[in-house]
Amino acid sequence: MDRLLSMRVFQKVIDEGGFAAAARALDLSPAVVTRLVADLEEHLGTRLLHRTTRKLSLSPAGENYLSRVRAIVQDIDEADRAVSLDTRELAGVLRILAPPVLATHVLAPLIAGFRQRHPKILLNIEVDALEDPPIQDFDVTLLPTDNQFDGDVVARKVSATEAILVAAPSYLQRRGAPVHPQELANHDVLRLKSADQRPRVWRLLDSDHNDAPLDVAVDPGLWVNHSDSLLRAALDGAGITSVALDLAAPYLMRGELLRVLRPWISGRLTLYAALPSRQFLPERTRVFLDYLTEQTRLKVDAALLACNAC
Repeated sequence: MDRLLSMRVFQKVIDEGGFAAAARALDLSPAVVTRLVADLEEHLGTRLLHRTTRKLSLSPAGENYLSRVRAIVQDIDEADRAVSLDTRELAGVLRILAPPVLATHVLAPLIAGFRQRHPKILLNIEVDALEDPPIQDFDVTLLPTDNQFDGDVVARKVSATEAILVAAPSYLQRRGAPVHPQELANHDVLRLKSADQRPRVWRLLDSDHNDAPLDVAVDPGLWVNHSDSLLRAALDGAGITSVALDLAAPYLMRGELLRVLRPWISGRLTLYAALPSRQFLPERTRVFLDYLTEQTRLKVDAALLACNAC
């Protein structure tokens, strides 16, 4: 027996003045309404209603039970409304987890615009580079991945870009620009650490020929697990590195970095937003994902234009 449904039916029978009227109000058959009330009486072990051909009245037990049922049903309906409103309303706290490079270069530039558009949504951002992020603990977890990502998580694709090779003009003036990837062996190379990466072998892809791979022997002058440190070193003229196109775009447009070894790239990158569940997505999460996707893809498009012009 669905006790809550039986309680609602019992209350409706009293409010509508009869079984047939309650059935019409609840879009149930009269037989189902009768059975549910009878099941409730059997469960309670007492008669709730006195029935005659002309009149329906509450028993003393029914009067007492009805007053409690009304309070229970009202509390449940108010709880349902509160949760439903929280899901639909563009307000509340949005919990986001992001690694440092995405927090700095993707999230931070979006905060002012998003808050102006949705001032009642409060952003609670956790910055941490975790190999196994606790996706269930956050509304949105940003995951930067390579093109082979096949994670067993609920995730929405935000954008895709490529990692290009760049260097500062001061470095290229001092050391010259390589014209073939194998020449990197004679240059100062700056590389980002990765668990599955060999620092002295750099796999590059020819983006003009279906990403045909080429392994290049290098001897990194810097091997670091922090993207911003790598970028800073490159800007200061320490050597040649790879960086996501959209992150490099502002520096390319200002001439602070120059692309080298076009059309070679060091990989293709995809940004995903992982979610704790595919169901019952709060409206505040949906609008944030839409804004994140819109702004990030605009940034990638601008980066492509900047790179083609540089």
